[in-house]
Amino acid sequence: MSNLIPTENILMNQQLATKEEAIEAAGRQLVEVGAVGEGYIEAMKDREAIVSTYMGNFLAIPHGTDEAKTEVIKTGITLLHAPDGIDWDGNIVKVVVGIAGKDGDHLDLLSQIAIVFSDEENVDRVIQAQSADEINAIFGEVEL
Repeated sequence: MSNLIPTENILMNQQLATKEEAIEAAGRQLVEVGAVGEGYIEAMKDREAIVSTYMGNFLAIPHGTDEAKTEVIKTGITLLHAPDGIDWDGNIVKVVVGIAGKDGDHLDLLSQIAIVFSDEENVDRVIQAQSADEINAIFGEVEL
């Protein structure tokens, strides 16, 4: 799996003022690439209202509720690179990974993301990255 996240799904240097803007942007990208229907964006907001998707180490992984599975057309993942940071309920998020999984496909993706973001050096490299290819190269180093 050389490209965990399709290059066109990595949006570099995003200026997002709020977590709501970030969730909307991640969901919109998933819609644009044909991974989910429009209703999935609302389900991502609903999920965030239930439990924060902030994961620590400047990472948030917004995703839809279980009820939104019908909105998922195919597994999709998008990454918003926001090095200036987003206030996420008092935490600073610099990387937002929007995810939609079909038939459990997303679990491998989540494993790879978790491995990368468990290492502070990798987190720093992702935040400092200058291109989508550079971010994919970091994820490509992960052995599952």
